[in-house]
Amino acid sequence: MEWLWYFIWYSFLGFLLEVGYARWTGGRRDRKCLLLLPLCPVYGLGACAVLLLPPVVLERPLLLAAAGGAVATGVEYGMALFYEWVLRVSFWNYEGLPGSIQGRVCIPFALAWSLLMLPLVYLLHPAAARLAAAIPDPVSWAVLAALLGDLAISGGILRRTGERACLQWYRRR
Repeated sequence: MEWLWYFIWYSFLGFLLEVGYARWTGGRRDRKCLLLLPLCPVYGLGACAVLLLPPVVLERPLLLAAAGGAVATGVEYGMALFYEWVLRVSFWNYEGLPGSIQGRVCIPFALAWSLLMLPLVYLLHPAAARLAAAIPDPVSWAVLAALLGDLAISGGILRRTGERACLQWYRRR
């Protein structure tokens, strides 16, 4: 059940990263996560995919930055396709940015993911692994049920409306 917690924590950190980036750049403050839980699944999936890289990669910082950035960018591209094809929405569009591939990924963000790999693997994950190992299974099962419920509701609403605004339950200022 540790991987459930990794997904949740890194999805939450992704949510915080999105909020911080929007404030810093003056970008859109729309909700890019689930209906109720402040989680951005693309970050959780990307982090988990990177953590599954072989030890030979995880133990070498330069290799980790390169391979981790590539893996995270691949997950980002795959999630963009999933959002577009299955849920009929698009959460980001990198058209006009250097190295953009169909607006789904681009060089500046691929480089950002590469830089984030080192603190993820060497700073955050050791603490996350210790904490996740200490959480009792009944708690994990309850959290999994809540997560699956929110994923199902959010996905259903997105697919039906085809619009991300349906996830916005707070008032804009």
